[in-house]
Amino acid sequence: MSDALTLPAETRERAGKGASRALRREGRVPAVIYGGKEEPTTIHVEEKVLVKQLMTGHFMNSIVMVEVGGDKVRTIPKDVSFHPVTDRPTHADFLRLTKGAKIEVAIPVVFINEEASPGLKKGGVLNVVRHELDLVCEVDKIPSEIEIDVTGKEVGDSIHISEITLPEGSESAITDRDYTIAGLVAPSALKKAEGDTSTEDGEEGAEGEETEASEGEESSED
Repeated sequence: MSDALTLPAETRERAGKGASRALRREGRVPAVIYGGKEEPTTIHVEEKVLVKQLMTGHFMNSIVMVEVGGDKVRTIPKDVSFHPVTDRPTHADFLRLTKGAKIEVAIPVVFINEEASPGLKKGGVLNVVRHELDLVCEVDKIPSEIEIDVTGKEVGDSIHISEITLPEGSESAITDRDYTIAGLVAPSALKKAEGDTSTEDGEEGAEGEETEASEGEESSED
């Protein structure tokens, strides 16, 4: 799983839009910790520190130890809101984690052994349908990514969730269907799917030229 992150925080004495705006002017981001059968804890964190952790690319799938008043609260980020113009974080939600708890997370997929795929060697293209898998994971065993082996895959083959051996402590959150994660397609099939009609246009152009030529011949005879 991704390494646990540490995020220093302070409790918020006042709530409301006015108090939140004042915090943002001071370079702080209002936030809340909820869950675990406890009352929500309103906090604020330093914007620069939060942005730095967001830039790791795995913040939303990481355990975050929020330090509040000398205590460390084990959490996982559930939502971060951003300003529509400046793209600065304006609010963050953290879910308090209890021992033995399971949570639903989106885990990125990584394809390996592409050099061992006959279909890719022949010029096939890996058409990725899902870049992330929705999994239910034990909080102590959240994987940072899921590796998918494409060894032996030919053009026309598909990779379904049922083929993937998930790490211990993880299971698919979608159980009502065997969904497709990716497939190997021929480059020509990919072009057709994107609406490539250059061949048809060329044929129409040729027919148009032939019609104009025949009309010209009739005119000269007259």
